[in-house]
Amino acid sequence: MLAKRIIPCLDIKDGRTVKGVNFVNLRDAGDPVELGAKYSLAGADELVFLDITATHERRRTLADLARDIARHLNIPFTIGGGIRELADVDVLLDAGADKVSINSAAVRRPALIDELAYAFGNQFVVVAVDAKQVDGEWYVHLNGGRIRTEHKLFDWVTEAQERGAGEILFTSMDHDGTKAGFANAALAEMSDRLSIPIIASGGAGNKEHFAEVFTEGKADAGLAASIFHFGEVEIADLKSYLSAQGVPVRPV
Repeated sequence: MLAKRIIPCLDIKDGRTVKGVNFVNLRDAGDPVELGAKYSLAGADELVFLDITATHERRRTLADLARDIARHLNIPFTIGGGIRELADVDVLLDAGADKVSINSAAVRRPALIDELAYAFGNQFVVVAVDAKQVDGEWYVHLNGGRIRTEHKLFDWVTEAQERGAGEILFTSMDHDGTKAGFANAALAEMSDRLSIPIIASGGAGNKEHFAEVFTEGKADAGLAASIFHFGEVEIADLKSYLSAQGVPVRPV
């Protein structure tokens, strides 16, 4: 069995790492490059950097950030936010990013997934999906959760895979920042439908939640923010715990 990945996520607004609850009430969590370097040394398997207001404010993610991150890290990292076309991705990969994450632009123009996969390869394309339940049905939301679409979650992730996505980063908006556990039922259904890796996001509050998301949720990677940013869970301790639970992880 492939090792399960532990991925700290750094949501970036105005050049700073921020964290909120259910996508609102943001508070400062530090410098993204400094935090990323700390996680690299602490044993994180990968990092995700998301400029959470790039699309909403009609800005593009700055390649300067990717270059700065690449200079300080020795583990793979994904960067996203405001990516709309091939040229945006070309700049970020040249700056040192290992993968790019697309979200709103892919929903608005799904052919973007095909174009990126063809130009750069499936392994570089992460399709991020923010969804929450409405009347018992999971719906995809855009622009940091501000806009509900008519896309149903499982239909959309299936289409993203068919178009060439290499990974799905699924964030449950209902669970985000609550520290009450991941959306394991939805993740398990997604895993049964897809053949590409799934990164689980939204709801991590303790080590047990990670064990659950890898077993009950069948996720390939667990992503979290605040519990790492504010020192509530140390990555080395988490990996030791998971290993003791029989979950395969890479050594620190």
